[in-house]
Amino acid sequence: MQWNAREQWRASVLMTIPQVVQALRLSRSKVYTLITSGELPVVRIGRSVRVRSTDLEKWVESLEDSRSASHY
Repeated sequence: MQWNAREQWRASVLMTIPQVVQALRLSRSKVYTLITSGELPVVRIGRSVRVRSTDLEKWVESLEDSRSASHY
């Protein structure tokens, strides 16, 4: 069975920063900027930083919502 990118993205509950970078197609520094600004919530496990796939999806949806609201 071959998964498409969205199915692979949802299959991972906690995503590493490189996985977030790949999913969003943003630079590593931009992802860390979103994290330090509080826009993108993270889970810290020791020194490791992870992003919940559900939080990432909500963040993307919030961008879509704010974009469609600005068209009115």
